[in-house]
Amino acid sequence: MKREKLRVLFSALRVNQWIKNLVIFIAIIFSGKLFELNLLMNSLYGFFVFCLLSSTSYVLNDIIDYSYDRKHPIKKFRPIASGQMSIPEASFIVFILTLVSLIASLFFSLPFFFLSLFFILLHFFYSLYLKRQPVIDIFTISVSFMIRTFAGEVVSGFHIPIWLLLTIFFGSLFVASVKRQSELRVAGKEARESLYRYSEHFLDFLTYTFGTATIIAYATYTYVEQLPQSKTLLSGVVLELFSGSESRKWMMITIPLVVYGVARYAQLLYERAEGERPEKIITTDAPLIVTMFLWGVLVIGLIYIF
Repeated sequence: MKREKLRVLFSALRVNQWIKNLVIFIAIIFSGKLFELNLLMNSLYGFFVFCLLSSTSYVLNDIIDYSYDRKHPIKKFRPIASGQMSIPEASFIVFILTLVSLIASLFFSLPFFFLSLFFILLHFFYSLYLKRQPVIDIFTISVSFMIRTFAGEVVSGFHIPIWLLLTIFFGSLFVASVKRQSELRVAGKEARESLYRYSEHFLDFLTYTFGTATIIAYATYTYVEQLPQSKTLLSGVVLELFSGSESRKWMMITIPLVVYGVARYAQLLYERAEGERPEKIITTDAPLIVTMFLWGVLVIGLIYIF
């Protein structure tokens, strides 16, 4: 019985969606400081605080969306919609998680606390009002990713290049547009109030626009920004083999992987209508997993090894 309650709790907290908070590590990864223990621990602290904040927003959203989720072919199995967790129980969880996460953020620093507070307030307003407004709803999702990114800057003390920030901004808009497109195809307009003011053609336009903008922003980042200089044994060998290699735009070799990743994500939407749960796509689709792995290996290799 206790194990079943834990399963229901973890399901309500949507632990599988904590993967979204990994953007907090972007600041130390792309600044070349990933393996500095104190900065890594700070980023881990920020990651777990935002995991608690995210779970708070998910539970609150499920409370508010209770009547809509019961009509949804997939969401009706969520703990609150299915009756496995009562609304008073869920409300208590929201209160406790909000209190714990904000106190934890305050213990780190005042700027981190204000970012955490802004994040949770944004999600509260999103659940109560903003998600009912077309276009504003997907921009709110993107802003929440940007707050996570800025939180990574605050806990690490390093800034993210502007074109990389724009990549995250447009990428999150692309994912949000795909999500709305999939919701419209799978469950129809009844699944979400804002969908009554969306059309497939408009969502196609948003998907194309933000997908293209993501690729352009990332390609510009790889060309404009200089990689952090790291001195390793291999970097010395590379300098010997390739004269002037330190000034070459090596990060540009990762562009094809990003282009394929965006294309593959869109393909899963149009072929299988699977964009509704991005965390499932990222963790179960083999071609996408291989692409992200290769991209990660190349990025780490270019910044920290070569």
